[in-house]
Amino acid sequence: MGFDRAPFSQREYVRRLAKVRAEMAEQGLDAIFVEDPSNMAWLTGYDGWSFYVHQGVVVTHDRNPIWWGREMDANGARRTAWLGEDDLWPYDDSFVMSDRRHPMQHLATLIRELGLGEGRIGVEMENYYFSARAYVTMLEELPEAEILDATGLVNWQRAVKSDEEIAFMRKAARIAEKIVDGVFLRAEPGVRKNDIVAGVLSDAVSGIGDDWGDYPAIMPMVPSGADASAPHLTWDGADLKRDEATFFEIAGCYRRYHTPFCRTIYIGKPPYEMRLAEAALIEGLEAGLEVARAGNRACDIANALGDVLESAGIRRGARAGYPIGLSYPPDWGERTISLRAEDETVLEPGMTFHFMPGLWMEDWGIEITEPILIREDGPAECLCDRPRRIWVKD
Repeated sequence: MGFDRAPFSQREYVRRLAKVRAEMAEQGLDAIFVEDPSNMAWLTGYDGWSFYVHQGVVVTHDRNPIWWGREMDANGARRTAWLGEDDLWPYDDSFVMSDRRHPMQHLATLIRELGLGEGRIGVEMENYYFSARAYVTMLEELPEAEILDATGLVNWQRAVKSDEEIAFMRKAARIAEKIVDGVFLRAEPGVRKNDIVAGVLSDAVSGIGDDWGDYPAIMPMVPSGADASAPHLTWDGADLKRDEATFFEIAGCYRRYHTPFCRTIYIGKPPYEMRLAEAALIEGLEAGLEVARAGNRACDIANALGDVLESAGIRRGARAGYPIGLSYPPDWGERTISLRAEDETVLEPGMTFHFMPGLWMEDWGIEITEPILIREDGPAECLCDRPRRIWVKD
């Protein structure tokens, strides 16, 4: 096995597989097919920009996982995954972008050869990378099998990070700090936002010393002024202007592990209403951090924040955060726990979240966020260490 190629130790991958197989047994599944590249990488170490075609990992109870994907990407699996040659099952290029055949026909052949043609097979139905046609083709090609929804099965096993994973996230946090420090230095009236983002991307990829930066799952979001009322706008070629707030939501990324972070920069003197909102947001963040403790619930964080904001007359409907770790485009969240009032998931040591209570008002917006780690004792640790306020430049 090529554990020297993969980012983590053999012991770490054994631990991960054991967790996944235990949950498979709990759900009565003979196998799962995971097409989410984050879950593929978490299980096998495979890392490549190949998720625009069908690919995946088949996990059973009695053998190594099987990497399945396009033939030209098999060498990528040989170079990055810990799997052996017998664990790779590529399909040829005639299946790619074809209206005559579908890659799932090839996958069905693999499943039958594994003796699972009549098995209970879990698939990630609610997933960016698993199409409706893929699902329908599996049903057609495996009529005797029971195809079941296993959305989130692997994701939930990733919720508590190992020490090895946390070490990667700490490296990503240092990169995130470098990025926001660079933004503050470059942010001046008349500087084009695309030029600032060029610096963001440069800092993100150059990393810190030997800890090189990886590409983030989400591009930098940098809306200004009235555009900052919308949380998911990226950038344009407009100049930064005086008397406008711009938030910079970015992530440091090291070997696919993300530490998202956001600070707001205001050029000039922030208006009174924005200062009031800033004070409430910071107080709410600190209240949420105080209850972000092992044994408490995800909703306790959201409610602590919400109570402060409501007392200040601010109504905020969106969730206040989500779990973070290993991710690929288009999202750096793990799509399991949500920091919101109805989520009663119990917090455990090793869980990591982006606690991100942005305020998006009618014609302005601010974000002050913290990537956090739930500790064995005490309140959550903030993985980044930068002043928790609007950063003002005159």
